[in-house]
Amino acid sequence: MLRRQARLRREYVYRKSIEQRQKTIEDKKKRLTEAINENRKIPTDLRDDALKLQQQADWDDAGGQGIISAEDDEYRWAGVEDPKVIITTSHDPSSKLKQFSKELNRLIPNSQRINRGNYNSRQIVEACRSNQVTDLILVQETRGVPDVIQISHFPYGPTASFSLSNVVMRHDVPDVGPMSEQYPHLIFSNLTSKLGQRTTNILKYLFPVPKEDSHRTITFVNQDDFISFRHHVYKKNEGQIELTELGPRFEMKLYQIKLGTIDQLDACDTEWQYRPFMNTTRKRQFLANENDKE
Repeated sequence: MLRRQARLRREYVYRKSIEQRQKTIEDKKKRLTEAINENRKIPTDLRDDALKLQQQADWDDAGGQGIISAEDDEYRWAGVEDPKVIITTSHDPSSKLKQFSKELNRLIPNSQRINRGNYNSRQIVEACRSNQVTDLILVQETRGVPDVIQISHFPYGPTASFSLSNVVMRHDVPDVGPMSEQYPHLIFSNLTSKLGQRTTNILKYLFPVPKEDSHRTITFVNQDDFISFRHHVYKKNEGQIELTELGPRFEMKLYQIKLGTIDQLDACDTEWQYRPFMNTTRKRQFLANENDKE
């Protein structure tokens, strides 16, 4: 089993190693095609390979596959099979963190909550792989307050880390409704940049595909790179839509995406990370395009 996992990992790393080369070739073909269509001179750096690139571009137009992204392998079964999610906590969790993990368990269909105990991350990851788990969610706390959630996708990653703030449990939500068992419809707002779309994929593939008649909704609204999480059910009453909040509610802020599982964070590549010098870029939006601000 370990040899098979190592072989699959090597194959995945190899596919990622040729991805950048494919991107460079695609960029050259695009520039060449634009120059030809606009009747401009071919750029100097493309003249030696112009004929070969044009033949490849013609082949793509005839039905070629184009660039193959390593991200295609990460969620290749999305929508075909329902995700299988495991939720756990850091060591020695407080009662509030246990309650928060229970509410996440009720929130995400087909999820299962397990006690961390004395197991380390490597042991948990091995158990997840052995049981065909698609995602592992690890929630952590500081002084009894949940403040970090990590989402690790199997078998190869990515692992996204979010900071949590303003966490409100179900019993603290006013006029809270009963928890629905329907698969929820997902609403993502203002996540329009490339990083925002990447974050959307990481979050939405935790949930199975809902039925059309489901009245349960989960909303992720981005404002100034803070993602507000809300959970509702709705009903129609004389042409009006009535929303009932189910809870919990909290704010998420992405601070890291690693190209590996949660047991490999020190050894795998970093896809994106929020760094200290970015604190001065208050007007810059990372999860939304500048021209799409709400």
